Amino acid sequence: MRSVTEVRGPAGRAPGPGRRSRRAVDHGPWFLVLPALIPILVLSVGPLLHGILLAFTDAQSGRTEPTRWIGTLNFRDLLHDTLFWESFRIGLVWTVGVTVPQFLLALGLALLLNQDIGLRWLARALAIVPWAMPEVVVGVMWRLVYNPDAGVLNETLRDLGLGGDRDWLSGLATALPAVIVVGVWAGMPQTTVALLAGLQNTPRELHEAAAVDGAGAWRRFRTVTWPAIRPVALAVTALNLIWNFNSFALVYVLTNGGPGGRTRLPMLFAYEEAFRYGQFGYAAAMGCVMVAAISVLLAVFLVGRLRGGDGT
Repeated sequence: MRSVTEVRGPAGRAPGPGRRSRRAVDHGPWFLVLPALIPILVLSVGPLLHGILLAFTDAQSGRTEPTRWIGTLNFRDLLHDTLFWESFRIGLVWTVGVTVPQFLLALGLALLLNQDIGLRWLARALAIVPWAMPEVVVGVMWRLVYNPDAGVLNETLRDLGLGGDRDWLSGLATALPAVIVVGVWAGMPQTTVALLAGLQNTPRELHEAAAVDGAGAWRRFRTVTWPAIRPVALAVTALNLIWNFNSFALVYVLTNGGPGGRTRLPMLFAYEEAFRYGQFGYAAAMGCVMVAAISVLLAVFLVGRLRGGDGT
């Protein structure tokens, strides 16, 4: 008669198919992830790596010679390109100018929509309408609003006796603020939805307990509401920084970077270099700089916010 050790094996476990199937099951999650991972690798990681390699070449459109490896020449030329760095400055102004009002207005709207008001369902539906509209449609619509001759804005100003003869999108002083207003309006819905979801996950008992203790509205917001929605606010603000810095279609439709480059964001500049002037390698170098810049900006923002949260 065989011993238990001989049957179970030296480790006390039954050998054979059972152990092989357990090792096979360990690889199961990878097969579940692959359908989502493959499109990311093909459509995101692959083009990113190709763009980085392209930045170190002299790739141009219409040339018959083979593309040559030129090292960091594109980046050295970029360091002295004042037009690009001016567009970079405009991009930072645009990013902050859109993200900050966008968050504040979305927070106020989310707090309002979280209250027990009449027709709240209708107000919530209307609040996300700009989110459902394509950026091209939003740009065309706001061009009509800003039209200097028959636009709604100038017509309203004329009715109020405030002039109303300004060309908002062509004026050197008004073009960027006018575009920022559109960016805030178009991007506010998704921020509102995210913050509203965070507010709805805040237990009402905490607010009731704070009210019983005599806390006013501002104190309840500071001690109960804000700590509860702070992770959501941090995540949505970080995403907004990325999305706004990489904006293209909205500004392209509104002003095409004009007047005089006053609304030429970095993405617009890179687009022109690649598809108007055919400098693919140089445009790829711009893209690499923008990716690095937004990564640094995002890291500084997240570290600052996380350190601020540790101190509260």
